[in-house]
Amino acid sequence: MQPFQNVVVFKATTESRIMIKNKLLLPFLLLCSFVWSQDQEDSGFIEFNDRRNVVHGVYMGISTYYGEIDGKDTYLGGVKIAYVANRQFEVGFAGVFLYSEQDNPMTLNEDLIGGYGGLHLEPILFSKSVVNLSFPMLIGAGGVGYLGNDFDDTIDSGDIDDDDVDAVFVFEPGMNVLFNISRYLQLEAGIRYRFSSKLDLDFNTLDRINGFSGGVGIKVGVFNMGRNRYKKHLKNGQ
Repeated sequence: MQPFQNVVVFKATTESRIMIKNKLLLPFLLLCSFVWSQDQEDSGFIEFNDRRNVVHGVYMGISTYYGEIDGKDTYLGGVKIAYVANRQFEVGFAGVFLYSEQDNPMTLNEDLIGGYGGLHLEPILFSKSVVNLSFPMLIGAGGVGYLGNDFDDTIDSGDIDDDDVDAVFVFEPGMNVLFNISRYLQLEAGIRYRFSSKLDLDFNTLDRINGFSGGVGIKVGVFNMGRNRYKKHLKNGQ
């Protein structure tokens, strides 16, 4: 009877060890199954980090500014089209119309009128915030003068129907505060200073159109063409 009891005890002990091993193996098998199923699920997706991608944008803007030229009231209107790289730098074209109340007593039309345009550059700081700080620059050329006043012809024949206009080169740096209203709309307010080449206009003491100006503007476009998605499903055949 004693050997039979030993066999029973040994058999019970062996079964207990097998059950313990199975219990330890079960979580491992479940973990392997979960990892395998996750790999199968992710096999149809490509992962990327959108925050590291370059965000593109384009817009059209209009602005209005007030300033002075030689101490006289001056009004300016502008339009620009630009590409925005990663919400950190703008490059495009800008054009400006200028009207200055010079009240020149020696001209038939006393007010200075003109326009200029050229390359627009604008580095942007704090681009991920609602409010940004930027430093726009315009480098270009145009023409200004007194319309309907050709004084050379006036002296000879009394004809005052032509224009007295001169070409001008302009460099206009500034500083803007940008307000990001939405992905499609941005407001700006800022100041700028205009440097110009020397003018050569008859009977006119004004030799340059240098001066400060300040104003506001609006930009309409798409400032963030990227999508904030971290997985993209791969279609069949791709």
